Amino acid sequence: MNELLIYTAGSSRGNPGPGGYGIVMIWGDKTKEIAAGYRLTTNNRMELLAVIVALQNLTKKNITLTIYTDSQYVVNSIEKKWLNNWIKTDFKGGKKNKDLWLQYHELAKDFNVKMKWVKGHADNKYNNRCDELATQAADGNNLLVDAGYELEKQ
Repeated sequence: MNELLIYTAGSSRGNPGPGGYGIVMIWGDKTKEIAAGYRLTTNNRMELLAVIVALQNLTKKNITLTIYTDSQYVVNSIEKKWLNNWIKTDFKGGKKNKDLWLQYHELAKDFNVKMKWVKGHADNKYNNRCDELATQAADGNNLLVDAGYELEKQ
């Protein structure tokens, strides 16, 4: 049986600024790439949104996934169970990105998610491709609105 591998990356120009995410999903000899850009967001939001969009694109539930990311913020929040504490305390203390973390938490219930950190901008071709996709999306036209971020800033 083939293992599903997912690589994700996020980017923000200016942080906050225009941003984007990139995803590479690999199942056997099949590869799917996904990217989108946003007019105003942060790097951490794009890193997390990449994971969320990857999960949203899966059609099979109850499978074990390994998601590779260069975001220690995302990996540690999940693997060190920080997210569980943030949910228990309703994100007290100014924890950011509540909207996305709650979305991730709900989606992740359908899967056995393992997060693995990879060094960014190094020798991992899939991570590098995700970064290319994310930065191209951030630099593109017709950028989407990150409503969660823009409403939070009002």
